[in-house]
Amino acid sequence: MAKISKLLLAFLLLYVASYAAFRQMHIEVWDRDKSAYVIFPATMPFLYYLWRPLTYLDGATTGMRFHIGPHR
Repeated sequence: MAKISKLLLAFLLLYVASYAAFRQMHIEVWDRDKSAYVIFPATMPFLYYLWRPLTYLDGATTGMRFHIGPHR
């Protein structure tokens, strides 16, 4: 049981760390509203859905906004 707990904790830490790294590298300020957005690549929308639970938490706590693909 302890082995499963450690594995689950390691997976959870990797999940959160990968989101945090992606978030820091993909923040853009949109000229129209001067707000910061995390931009998910349009070619990889699965990342948006993979990290969706964390984006809800991030948006609620920091006010960050999210967008798939570049703003037009």
